[in-house]
Amino acid sequence: MSTAEAMAGVPELGKLITRRERIRLPIWCYALLASVVGTAYSFRQLYPTPESRARFAATVGRDPALAVLYGKPFDLTTLGGLTAWRMGVFGSLLLAVMSIVTVVRHTRAEEEAGRFELVGAGAVGRRAPLIAVLRIVLGTQLALGVLIGALLTALGMGASGAFLFGLSLAACGWFFAGVTAITVQLTDFGRSAGGLAFTVLGAAYLLRAFGAGSGANGPTWLSWLSPIGWTEQAQAFAGDRWWVPLLDVLGTALLVAGAFRLARSRDLGGGIFPARPGPARGAASLRSAGALGRRLHRGNLIGWGIGLLVFSAVLGAIADSIAELVGTSQQANEIIQRMGGQGGIVDAYLASCMNILGLVVAFYAIQSTVRLRTEETGGRVEPLLATGTGRLRWAAGHLVFPIAGSGLLLALGGLAAGLAHGGRSGALGRQLGELVLAGLIQLPAIWVLVGLTVAVYGFLPRATAAAGWSFVGLCILLQELGPLLRLSHWITDVSPFATVPRAPGVAIPAEPVLVMAAVGAVLTVLGLIGLRRRDIG
Repeated sequence: MSTAEAMAGVPELGKLITRRERIRLPIWCYALLASVVGTAYSFRQLYPTPESRARFAATVGRDPALAVLYGKPFDLTTLGGLTAWRMGVFGSLLLAVMSIVTVVRHTRAEEEAGRFELVGAGAVGRRAPLIAVLRIVLGTQLALGVLIGALLTALGMGASGAFLFGLSLAACGWFFAGVTAITVQLTDFGRSAGGLAFTVLGAAYLLRAFGAGSGANGPTWLSWLSPIGWTEQAQAFAGDRWWVPLLDVLGTALLVAGAFRLARSRDLGGGIFPARPGPARGAASLRSAGALGRRLHRGNLIGWGIGLLVFSAVLGAIADSIAELVGTSQQANEIIQRMGGQGGIVDAYLASCMNILGLVVAFYAIQSTVRLRTEETGGRVEPLLATGTGRLRWAAGHLVFPIAGSGLLLALGGLAAGLAHGGRSGALGRQLGELVLAGLIQLPAIWVLVGLTVAVYGFLPRATAAAGWSFVGLCILLQELGPLLRLSHWITDVSPFATVPRAPGVAIPAEPVLVMAAVGAVLTVLGLIGLRRRDIG
């Protein structure tokens, strides 16, 4: 196949992808820009003098748990160095997730749904979808990197470090776009391709975490095995190693070249490793709608559980260091107190962590809820409903996971944080109970979001995914930016997480918890009523 044939249709597909991503891509871009610029601005307000930054750096540099969570600190005496330390890992993860989701959506998911077979019947090259989506993803992230550099420079930070930091983030996103270009060639299904790519992302994060937290005498070289670690090792504002992002660029080029070679070796709609056919007859344990739901959701639940155990353990391990950190800035102390309650600063920090845990689990809950719509549009519901299975039984088999599975994840997160914090503080029994309870009281807020999503699914099914993710995104923006921007409580209280009691450290009133649980139940019932009355598909 000639280059012209392979590129046929790329401009047209690029326009189509741009139109389909006209809402998602701006949200991704805004989330990263707001986080980076907001963090830089808040550090300038919290630690305005070299002395305050030096005291902060002396505390952070002694705590390996903070290095595991945020990254290895190279120079925290400058505002640029603080921003790069705080946002390097988070920004890399955000762009990596953006790459994975977008590439899967416009390649493997299109083949799985059968739409590319129709598009490919025209004058469209076999490689055109992958080329088109990579052009958009890589171009958007490059523009983001340049814009981050310009904004940080405008805030008074060194231009060299600012642009290196922005481009290092973009380069990490490029690498995972290349990883996803490989995974979509290997499997038959979009979920499998995304799962493989997220597994690589998780491994990269763990390698970076072990390398950053191992200390001077440990295996710090592990960070060099991770593209997320390369963002750290670029040392923006602390040496400016411009050659390090070239590792991402080289890796991306090799991965994309490998993806095109693999694409020539597989059939349209199939993967290099096709799914194996199942047995002719299902086991007795699979002969119900609930059993089907368990089979479809169990892998996702296990993956989230493992990730949250590690994440929560790190958050709990650094709790004892928080009092020292905020002691260098009264303003930081006041902000964390406002976000976490009226108790001691460690309890306030832990309450804030449990609130963050709730927001993270909300992603799982919405993902599991949206699976209802995915099954419907994939044509897998109608054959099931043609049997004796009713709509409500089928929906209940899926909804048990966002409703009860979320509670299990919250309990696991509280347990991991309690073990880590209790083991270091010497109060293991008390911390375990308090933090498991603090995690579980986030559950009614998640039920409200699930109920809203189910209600949309019941009456406006085409808007299910957009509405569900918009609800979570709004909650995160209000949670993260509300305290920094001093927004009125009339605005921040729109989020159900704003009314969750800030445990541990305070008494837990039953009224707001019960009210939110009731609201979530009513919304879910309304959505199921809508599902019964509308047409499937």
